[in-house]
Amino acid sequence: MTPRRFSLGNVDYLNAVWVSFFFVAFAFGLARLGFGETQILPDIFQSIFDNAKTAFEICIGLTGVLALWMGIMRIGEQAGAVRLLTRFLTPLFQRLMPDVPRDHPAIGSVVMNMAANVLGLDNAATPLGLKAMAELQGLNPKKDTATNAQILFLVINTSSVTVLPITIFTFRAQMGAKAPTDIFIPALIATFVSTLTGFLAVAAAQRIRLWDRVILGYLALLTGSVGGLAFYFSRLSPEAMQLQSSVVSSVLIFAIIVSFIAAACFKRLNVYATFIEGAKDGFGVAIKIIPHLVAMLVAIGVFRASGAMEWILDAVRTDVAWLGLNTNFVDALPAAILRPLSGGGARAMMIEAMKTYGADSFIGRMTCVIQGSTDTTFYILAVYFGSVGISKTRHAVPCGLLADAGGILAAILVTYFFFA
Repeated sequence: MTPRRFSLGNVDYLNAVWVSFFFVAFAFGLARLGFGETQILPDIFQSIFDNAKTAFEICIGLTGVLALWMGIMRIGEQAGAVRLLTRFLTPLFQRLMPDVPRDHPAIGSVVMNMAANVLGLDNAATPLGLKAMAELQGLNPKKDTATNAQILFLVINTSSVTVLPITIFTFRAQMGAKAPTDIFIPALIATFVSTLTGFLAVAAAQRIRLWDRVILGYLALLTGSVGGLAFYFSRLSPEAMQLQSSVVSSVLIFAIIVSFIAAACFKRLNVYATFIEGAKDGFGVAIKIIPHLVAMLVAIGVFRASGAMEWILDAVRTDVAWLGLNTNFVDALPAAILRPLSGGGARAMMIEAMKTYGADSFIGRMTCVIQGSTDTTFYILAVYFGSVGISKTRHAVPCGLLADAGGILAAILVTYFFFA
């Protein structure tokens, strides 16, 4: 029997967004041409070639940095970082998923997926996630309807609980940021808020007993750690905050790298050979990114060159100003709107913002923090639920979108807090 397709998967959001950029840009160009702006269509056409060239140059420049990070992450993976995090998280998920038997392999797959996500190991996280979903589906009495455990697993995935946003660091380095990791702590706070929002939404919908000592212990530990960081930086002047944030981020990330190497040495691995093995994948990843980045940067480029993006943002800016609010964040809204719909689109918006405003500008940093705050909700729901034939998602979509809203709002606020 052929499984029913997940209903949200029937809508190709990325295709719809991409096509809309061209149609709207063409319509705006014709309208402005009608008002006597004869140069507008040549400018839109020229932006196609300029942005295609920019996308290619960015991807080629990424190769070295991607090779570096993928080599480091391979060392961490081989040294047992995923297994260590799995042991740490297993007691929590055994209580959050009471319908899953204590020793069922689904718990191990779920926790390993989360551990891989935390470390930013996308290549490992997705196969582990699909395996976890298949194992949870084996316990599902209604094969077309998502279970509580599957919904919790998906919402935490969509909230992007990532400690090391390697891809964002890589793009910031390529776009000329003085301190590519200076968004590490703001992004960590934002992704924590996103995950906590999604978790609390699911807990309310599923009536999870949060007063369990183990659950409270984990929540207290995580909230205390992130809250402690926020409290410490709140006592600093804006200049000291930016300086210390950059220093602390660099120290923490370098400490993680050294701990990976130390653990690999302890396990008597050939650290250099392991690094080279992982670094080889960097070139392949950079090549794979080229067509996607060309497609999205060209579409965004014609949309901006036509004046459509600026017209929309000006309208939003006027409304925000009428409410008496600061309007500096408005230029980051396209990245925020695209984030739940398209990972590639949001990434291209982030790069375009850094190209337009500067990697170390307020908007450049905000789009990076937004990118690190949450994940592509509709894509993840479509792929994971579609892989096991689930069509009735129950409260997965609203809880996932609440997590997105919490993470994006936190990203905007925390960027003001650290960089305004």
